[in-house]
Amino acid sequence: MHPDVLSAMALPLTGHLDPYFLAILDQINEMLRTVFVTQNLLTFPLSGTGSAGLEAALVNTLETGDTAVICVNGVFGERLCEVVKRCGARVERVEAPWGQPISPDDLARTMQRFPQARLVAAVHAETSTGVENNPAALGRVIREHAPDALFVLDAVTSLAGIPVNLDSCHVDICYSGTQKCLSVPPGLSPVSFSERAFARCQTRTTPTQSWYLDVSLIGRYLDASQRAYHHTAPISALFGLHEGLRRVLNEGLEARYRRHRAAGERLQQELKKRGYQLFAAEGARLPQLTSVLLPDGVDDAAVRNKLLHEQGIEIGGGLGAYAGKLWRIGLMGENATDEVVDRLLDALPS
Repeated sequence: MHPDVLSAMALPLTGHLDPYFLAILDQINEMLRTVFVTQNLLTFPLSGTGSAGLEAALVNTLETGDTAVICVNGVFGERLCEVVKRCGARVERVEAPWGQPISPDDLARTMQRFPQARLVAAVHAETSTGVENNPAALGRVIREHAPDALFVLDAVTSLAGIPVNLDSCHVDICYSGTQKCLSVPPGLSPVSFSERAFARCQTRTTPTQSWYLDVSLIGRYLDASQRAYHHTAPISALFGLHEGLRRVLNEGLEARYRRHRAAGERLQQELKKRGYQLFAAEGARLPQLTSVLLPDGVDDAAVRNKLLHEQGIEIGGGLGAYAGKLWRIGLMGENATDEVVDRLLDALPS
């Protein structure tokens, strides 16, 4: 975190209906529209981490018996499937091997079989594998084969790190997290609902199973003409997000994307020179999260523990079948710099 973000979180508290705070909240919502590249009015920071955003996207739009098509090529695609099941909906999977992106052709074939699908969901930046899926290509397929289906995009690890262009990619619902490329502490989930997605929420035949995540209720609090109380907003966290977004926009989205791309590509090239094998498929590698297979003889736990306790550097281990075999190295937000790359390379075993 930049010190200014932490300083903002230490500002004196206000009430969640205080005019000063509501003005800050309105500014946050407008800045989020800029970062999401959308005109969606219902764009706001949900009080909860990115997982709360995931649940909000699904519990508001799915009812028992609905069909949802879920793109799965990692842990977080699997998590989408789990929440869909808990909504009482039917899951139809479009799969790709870990390390590979979702094929739009595979999605098209599935959509031809299930044109009645109420929702299609994909993870933009699959954090478990370092793979970038292509929302523009997936969005075109959905609009062509199932124009009434809502397109839900997980942008937890992509927002403000790589382009997330909701309107041009036909995304109806998107959720993210603050602790990744926004460089703000965890606890909030920026979300955006299109008009037709919000209409789906308001025309359900059964109430949303979650009162806390019911966007029809939250929307009334966000509406300046009524400001109906829903829940107590996390004031300090929102002050931090306001400052974090200000920093993002002062840097400029395109400049920020270039910075993440440069840092990630440099790290990946240097790792290859040292004998590490990159895991994500070429052409679909995230710059902000590098997945790398360990060379023979490198002890996963020993090296990561040494980095953490001796160098103050924490990198993620592999998940699922790749536990102990894979590292996931994040260069996000304030960490996407040459200085951080140099520090890590100096500390890694040769």
